[in-house]
Amino acid sequence: MTNCAASRPTSADAPPRLTLPETAARPCDLYRLPDGATLADLEIGYVTRGAQLVACDAARRLAVETLKAERAAQAVSP
Repeated sequence: MTNCAASRPTSADAPPRLTLPETAARPCDLYRLPDGATLADLEIGYVTRGAQLVACDAARRLAVETLKAERAAQAVSP
């Protein structure tokens, strides 16, 4: 006889899947200086790129949190 008490029961239910938010899957925009950039272009680029990096990091963080939540849900599901 085999010991089936130690094996986990099979489940017909699929493990939970979370939907990755669209903002987390979209590539990040980064400002590029135009040809013949002026000091004003540099200042605009500095501020714009900083804001874009903050938004990109937030989207990356959202993707990581979604993945962690999905894995946690799968670990608890039967």
